Amino acid sequence: MAEFRLEELSAKTIVAANGLTLRRGQEQFVTPPSYAIADAYINPLTSWPRVVLDGETVVGFIRGNFDPDADQEEFRSCIWRVNVAGDAQGAGIGRFAVLALADEARSRGFTRLTAIWEAGEEGPEQFFLRTGFVIVGETQYGENIGALGL
Repeated sequence: MAEFRLEELSAKTIVAANGLTLRRGQEQFVTPPSYAIADAYINPLTSWPRVVLDGETVVGFIRGNFDPDADQEEFRSCIWRVNVAGDAQGAGIGRFAVLALADEARSRGFTRLTAIWEAGEEGPEQFFLRTGFVIVGETQYGENIGALGL
């Protein structure tokens, strides 16, 4: 079984993270990693960008946000982005990344982790539900708000 590890986003891994390709049809549900990478540097105090490595290969990217003072509760401890290379999906990489982010949230004193996603056949809803998230609401744009108790 593969041994995944997280590494902070760096000059060494940024190109690989930005080059992750998804499965056909998933593009409409995911913002390119370059947006999340830029966000991480705009909000360095609250942002938590990490790559997932399998050996020395970048196979995933996750960005969390931890802001206990955010006006909207769903943005206090949340997943902003999670991308897994299309040819590596189904191997537990996304689950590993989300659970690592949940551990980080817990270590910072949060009691829940949220994610927001758009429903759709090729979208991430089933992934989040299988990972333990429960739908707790909807955004004004009709996206689902899911929460994972910590």
